[in-house]
Amino acid sequence: MMRDSTIAELAQRLDECALQARDTTKITDEHPDMDWADAYAVQDALRGRQMARGARLVGYKAGLTSFAKMRQMGVDSPVFGYLLDAHAVSDGGDCKVSELIHPKVEPEIAFVLGRELKGPGCHIGAVLAATDFVLAGIEVIDSRYRDFKFDLKSVIADNTSAARFVVGGQPLAVYGRDLRTTGVVLEKNGRPVAFGAGAAVLGHPATAVAMLANHLGARGESLPAGSVVLSGGITEAVAVAAGDHVCLKLQGAGSTSLCFV
Repeated sequence: MMRDSTIAELAQRLDECALQARDTTKITDEHPDMDWADAYAVQDALRGRQMARGARLVGYKAGLTSFAKMRQMGVDSPVFGYLLDAHAVSDGGDCKVSELIHPKVEPEIAFVLGRELKGPGCHIGAVLAATDFVLAGIEVIDSRYRDFKFDLKSVIADNTSAARFVVGGQPLAVYGRDLRTTGVVLEKNGRPVAFGAGAAVLGHPATAVAMLANHLGARGESLPAGSVVLSGGITEAVAVAAGDHVCLKLQGAGSTSLCFV
């Protein structure tokens, strides 16, 4: 395992890259023997730095969970990260491109938990039982790595490319609804650019949430009641730039949007 000093140095580098909107080479170039525990240790140290500045943990995210996204990024396993209030954009609000490096957007189904969810042994049924409702969610991803090129351990350390997110629309109860066939349409500047349904996320978006709960359970953590969980991109990520308006329509749940300025 990496020394604590190395973990702290890597977390500082990634943190400063995000703050200064500049990129870096992937960290496994310098640390090819980095293991999974090291990667999440760097992520934990990064979160610690951000929360020390006053940010508050509001939820978690699953990344690289759609088969389309796995193909796009050349990986075959999901990863997990965290969400901070400092990165939330209000529904219909503005996202400053000057604060980002090479942003892209992903359409997601966001779960809002009504009670604590904890692994191990968490499954789809437990997730649905613990879910208060789901919302339309747009995640803005922005890898700190040059040219958006990374491997799985590097992206875990970088909080799975998390940057900004927005959730909104009408709360949708999960009881009696098949989220696998719940459709999404992502629009950019009024034109549809991506289509999909919940089944694109590991067959069922609740599967990603269950895997996240089990991942946290193995670390002695859980998903608290009230948590927002982004279950993963349903389609391939779409690049955005200043002047773009992005809207996500989630079947039965209205829409959410943001503007890039």
